[in-house]
Amino acid sequence: MSTNERTIEAIVTGQVQGVHFRRWASEQAHSLGLSGWVKNEKNGSVRAHFSGAAEAVGMMIERLRRGPPASTVDDLEIEESEPDSDNDGFRILE
Repeated sequence: MSTNERTIEAIVTGQVQGVHFRRWASEQAHSLGLSGWVKNEKNGSVRAHFSGAAEAVGMMIERLRRGPPASTVDDLEIEESEPDSDNDGFRILE
């Protein structure tokens, strides 16, 4: 990965399931040119993995803090991560 690229894993908590959060996150990632995935967790949170230009990843983090209109984001945890070996596009996982 080049120095101007960044990969993160995010855990979003609050009212983030049942409000189209995964679809919204996928649309946001596509618009920013990011690869990765997003999925619901059993505990009610949403986990996501984003890779791409550092500036775009930073913009995604800011968008995650707000979430889509129907959501309420209570907390956002961000950890630096390694890119997935399959980093072609963005996927919504079950």
